[in-house]
Amino acid sequence: MPVTTGRKQRLVTRLQRYVANPVNRRLPFQTLLETTGRVSGKPRRTPVGGRRVGGSFWLVSEYGYASQYVRNIQADPRVRVRVGGRCHRGVAHLLPDDDPRARLRSLPRFNSAAVRAFGTDLLTVRVDLAD
Repeated sequence: MPVTTGRKQRLVTRLQRYVANPVNRRLPFQTLLETTGRVSGKPRRTPVGGRRVGGSFWLVSEYGYASQYVRNIQADPRVRVRVGGRCHRGVAHLLPDDDPRARLRSLPRFNSAAVRAFGTDLLTVRVDLAD
């Protein structure tokens, strides 16, 4: 029996939230995206896969506008990205007109494969880094 998109998203999100993300956030080499919670105002750190290209950091959200960090970006686009153990401030931009599948081909393979496998509504995000 096929798993519906909504059910698939709920299952994967729970696995990420309660198992994968708590472990990954502690790994010093893991790339983290820090947003400000749209309701709580507290920092929210999400492990992400992406790549720095010049003064920008690129990633693809697997659930598009349904991702909690994307909703936080919509409320406040000022973010921080930890790449290679170093934190950078930046401003995130949601790019619905960008081809996320083509973008994934230019990002790290392991994460890109997971995003393609589990994602249901891909959305490209670019963070313009200030420092």
